[in-house]
Amino acid sequence: MKTEIIIAGFGGQGVLFLGDLIAYCAMKEGKYVTWVPSYGPESRGGTCNCQVICSDQLIGSPAIVHPDVLIVFNQPSLYKFLPRLKTNGTLLYDSFLIKELPAREDIRVVGVPAFQISKMGNMVMMGAFLAVTKGIKPETVYQTLEEKLTGAKAKFIPVNKDAIEKGIKYISDKSLETSNE
Repeated sequence: MKTEIIIAGFGGQGVLFLGDLIAYCAMKEGKYVTWVPSYGPESRGGTCNCQVICSDQLIGSPAIVHPDVLIVFNQPSLYKFLPRLKTNGTLLYDSFLIKELPAREDIRVVGVPAFQISKMGNMVMMGAFLAVTKGIKPETVYQTLEEKLTGAKAKFIPVNKDAIEKGIKYISDKSLETSNE
């Protein structure tokens, strides 16, 4: 199975780290992966995005035309990439930062107030991604965080893990609300 993901937002929101983490975790779980970052000259405040492909088979091209999953953290990214999301694809968006959703009835839409839940909104979205797609095990993510965040960055491991757990819980609680209606 192959999953194509586009993640987009402003520089400084952790877009590239989120994509890199997904790719690295999928690789650790035995999948073939590609990760292609794209960002402007600004390090914070400019737009950035990345494309991640995770597959059980060799990947012929890293280019994504119509992603299966679109994760967006700001309105401009939503407008730019939503038309490319394939029919029956999944849109994960930060409902705290994005207020206007163009109408599309052919996709699954999941709003998560990521940056309201935590300053590590990208990791909240990682948790939501894990809960919605079930494509990567949370244990793999936690182990990978410990490998990637070393030295002075090691102090951020607990807050990142906590944010991931909050994202998983948010989706779980939302699913319970929907099933009880």
